[in-house]
Amino acid sequence: MTALAKSSENTAVVKPRNRATFAVTLVALAALLVVCSTAGLALGSVHVPPAEVWGIVTHALGADWTEPTWTRARETIVLDVRGPRVLLGAVTGAGLAVVGTALQALVRNPLAEPYLLGASSGASLGAVAVIVFGSSFFGTVSLSAAAFAGALGALVLVYAAARTGGRITSMRLVLAGVAVASVLNALLNLLLLTTDNGNEARTVLAWTMGGLGGVSWGSLRLPGLALLLGIAVLMVQAPNLNLLLAGEEAAATMGLDVARFRARMFVLVSLVTGVLVAAAGPIGFVGLMLPHIVRLLVGGDHRRVLPAAALGGASFLILSDIVARTVTAPEEIPVGVLTALCGGPFFLWLMRRDARKKAGGPA
Repeated sequence: MTALAKSSENTAVVKPRNRATFAVTLVALAALLVVCSTAGLALGSVHVPPAEVWGIVTHALGADWTEPTWTRARETIVLDVRGPRVLLGAVTGAGLAVVGTALQALVRNPLAEPYLLGASSGASLGAVAVIVFGSSFFGTVSLSAAAFAGALGALVLVYAAARTGGRITSMRLVLAGVAVASVLNALLNLLLLTTDNGNEARTVLAWTMGGLGGVSWGSLRLPGLALLLGIAVLMVQAPNLNLLLAGEEAAATMGLDVARFRARMFVLVSLVTGVLVAAAGPIGFVGLMLPHIVRLLVGGDHRRVLPAAALGGASFLILSDIVARTVTAPEEIPVGVLTALCGGPFFLWLMRRDARKKAGGPA
């Protein structure tokens, strides 16, 4: 098939669907995010009615001047305990979903996402190294800077290992990601075993399972900025991501410098991944599942997939965190464990679907 034919086929794949349908889908996803956020603020060891939650929030924002009817304790729970946690879940879920969407287009692999390609493992190793050795070379952003460097290094290593003869196959990419992630996880465990502070090791071990607890409003600034930067740049580059769906040759024929574009995008997704991992720990499979789910709703055009994936990812991680802290209350399950329980079967289903497509069978 010629590059022009591939390009024409790709255009048909990413052809915009009915705008009204997309708008309705986006509104529905936004409404779902509001519902999940309200539930995240209301549910817990102390139940706060949804109406009271909205009263507390609107009063804090200055939109409600009526006399408060709730206790000071409930206001503290909603605003200072659950509020930052819910917002971090939304930011992390949205960020991982858009990063997964971008990676699947950049490497043209439906199984790509930060966790499977080793980016999360690299970010974790960088962050843990800062925690264990107490390095503060970059001041308050040392943890995020080390996580970014680790994520970028892991992605570059996986991409280089999987690329043979100028081409990348799905099998080589997954195997390279598994191999690099295994080595990085082994180094991380070695750091934990050799650290002199046992309490610190236990804290880091719990963090490596992924979680949203213990966050404050002040620690949300950097993840929020990283998310806004990532979404803004990826939305601008969405047409180029669409071009890559036709293949490298077709994209180059249409004027895209594929190598330079990939390099820039790898830096961007590594930055977002590193900051999010530094804030919430490595949370896997969000970036794998959500892009595929929203493509079923809005099609393949990245101008539509990216905002839908952000809203869906935010809702999914907030909902996962609600389950993590309520299903075994007063104990709390690391949210990364729950996303893995959901993502593992989804990953196997994707592999089987991809194999059936290549064999010419039904999807």
